[in-house]
Amino acid sequence: MKTLVIEAPAKINLLLDVKGKRSDGYHELESVMHQISLVDRIHMKRDYRITVKSNSSEIPTDSGNLAYQAAQLILQTHGEGEGAEIFIEKNIPVGAGLAGGSADAAAVLKGLNILYNYNIAQEELARLAAQIGSDVPFCLQGHPQLVINDPDVTVSDQQQSVIGASCLARGRGELLSPLPHLIIPYMVLVKPDFYLSTAEIYKKFKLGSIKSPPDLEAFIKAWKLYDIIGIAQSCENVLETVSTVLNPEIIQIKESLEAMGALKAVMSGSGPAVFGIFDCFQAASKAQGLIKKNYSETYLVSSYGGGDCFNGI
Repeated sequence: MKTLVIEAPAKINLLLDVKGKRSDGYHELESVMHQISLVDRIHMKRDYRITVKSNSSEIPTDSGNLAYQAAQLILQTHGEGEGAEIFIEKNIPVGAGLAGGSADAAAVLKGLNILYNYNIAQEELARLAAQIGSDVPFCLQGHPQLVINDPDVTVSDQQQSVIGASCLARGRGELLSPLPHLIIPYMVLVKPDFYLSTAEIYKKFKLGSIKSPPDLEAFIKAWKLYDIIGIAQSCENVLETVSTVLNPEIIQIKESLEAMGALKAVMSGSGPAVFGIFDCFQAASKAQGLIKKNYSETYLVSSYGGGDCFNGI
């Protein structure tokens, strides 16, 4: 039977600014999103109905799952009674600000487009993605690793370059401007054992409260120069002003990472996951080992598509 396995990379926000409140209730964002080497793997095959299973008990397997919603949307829009059997091999921490659910949904859109030979254009897939969630259009970017068990698929289709995405995102996150491909080789990602409500954080965020907003111009300049130190110094997330009040443990994690050699440590999305950018493997590896003693979900990662870099160990 025709089957497909596709990787769904986690997302971090290297920079996140809130510019205003929209008439539709969402906030106007300006963010730099970046895919990293911590991935879920989505196993798919054709079926007569939609079913979702997972190795994780932390995620729903019904219509409350974004991957289920993605399958439902693409099959209703382009299918003729088809279904899909989906298994989510979950590695990305749940409820962390890493867009794990959105990444899974994007992988399902890509995968079912291939499995059923729909030949849906990227623009149409992006339109479908925006209906599912704000982060899904970004997660649709890049070229993830995929394996297809089908004699009708040529080797060249399967041997595409694995490239992660980096985008400047505006609007509610769906207006994307791709950035040049760049590898950040050494990062430590920490997911503390508590949950933060995205809705509560945005509700409590006070527009105009940030006296010195993130410097997007400096970030883009450093990015184009492949200046890792400059990139790290320009990373910032204004939502930390709320999240760190709700749980000051985020500050402790940031300080620990920087004390262990991180050029900068920043919260991703609405949290609570925090990442630190390092300039050498030795410091990053040592920091990961030490922090993992207190936080089991601590990972040594790189940019997605970094070749021999680290895959979320």
